[in-house]
Amino acid sequence: MIRYDLICKHDHAFEGWFSSSSDYDDQRAKRLIQCPICSSAKIEKAIMAPNVATSRKKDATAQKQLAMMNEFAAKIREEISTKCDDVGDKFADEARAIHYGEKPERGIYGQATKREAEALHEEGIAALPLPDMLAPTPAKKKLN
Repeated sequence: MIRYDLICKHDHAFEGWFSSSSDYDDQRAKRLIQCPICSSAKIEKAIMAPNVATSRKKDATAQKQLAMMNEFAAKIREEISTKCDDVGDKFADEARAIHYGEKPERGIYGQATKREAEALHEEGIAALPLPDMLAPTPAKKKLN
């Protein structure tokens, strides 16, 4: 994983994690990276100081960062599961109904096929994939 310090056109600073530098380049070109403060997609890498470390320091730092990421991911999963509705494989239908005012506006999450996600995008309906590490674990259905 590569961490970049990023900055939007309004000078809001934030960080992003990417699997590679080309992953960052691809996401930026497709305008998939947005400022968490103002939602601007005009993003640049901020100047970063190099991090020179010994292998022991690198291992300790990596373990600490991993623990922090896992803790942060758990908080996000909790927020999503308590404040949004899991609509399962009906995500595209629910997102469309909310967008067109057929259902009340609310946060939802669920599954959509690539084709469904592309159709939502073509209709101007905002929907983004949720990384697996941030997706809440689906509730187990009760047996009758």
